[in-house]
Amino acid sequence: MHETRCFVMASIFVLAKMSPASEHSMSVLPLATRLDDRPNRGKPGLELYIPPCILDAAHVWHSPPVDKPLRIQIEGPAVSIEKLLPDVPWSLGRWLPPFPQFPGPELAKLTYRVLYGQEPFLGPSESTAPDLAVRDEYLVEVMAARHQMKSELDYYGVTFDHLVPVDDWDPEVLQINFIEVETDDGEYANKFLPFSVDVAEYAGKKVLAVPRCCQNRKGTTDRARVNESIAHKAGRFKYDWEEEA
Repeated sequence: MHETRCFVMASIFVLAKMSPASEHSMSVLPLATRLDDRPNRGKPGLELYIPPCILDAAHVWHSPPVDKPLRIQIEGPAVSIEKLLPDVPWSLGRWLPPFPQFPGPELAKLTYRVLYGQEPFLGPSESTAPDLAVRDEYLVEVMAARHQMKSELDYYGVTFDHLVPVDDWDPEVLQINFIEVETDDGEYANKFLPFSVDVAEYAGKKVLAVPRCCQNRKGTTDRARVNESIAHKAGRFKYDWEEEA
């Protein structure tokens, strides 16, 4: 089944263009999204680190029970994802890039392993609630220059389901955001997270990803936003601007 996706194409002259889902901003970085240009190509990927819940009573989805249905969205700067998956290419520069991007399923599997401490079951199954199913993605591309037909990826996110029935359009949602700490020496993390971050613990070793319950942002619209996006891609409704087009 062909899925049509919306993505943002921006000029490099715009200082920042971030996902409205991210709920935090970060300067556009000179990302090298072509494999040949990646400084960490051929090296082992860094560790994906999701810290323990900082709440006195840990949030129910941090860490989530393995036997409960859950929709998970993980997103952030592409530079963070490239540290995790240094040899997995993007497919950019097309009006309708393929879905999903190559890093999408790999990022979903990696996140699953960290959250649940086990490998996802990806074999043939007649289940209507698969162990892991990629459902959606979000990407922001920036033009390298006005006169060049070349784009680079600034921001990426993937949404996947764990044990969610295919006919459930409003499952529980876990929102996770990458927090890039190396590019600004931890300035953003230590300003906007409710816990301190030591850059030396992460630089060249691991990539920080923080569930919503351990962010200052409350994420009151996460569930509605994520589920609405998937329902839209399934053709269950149209946005107002699509009706007018």
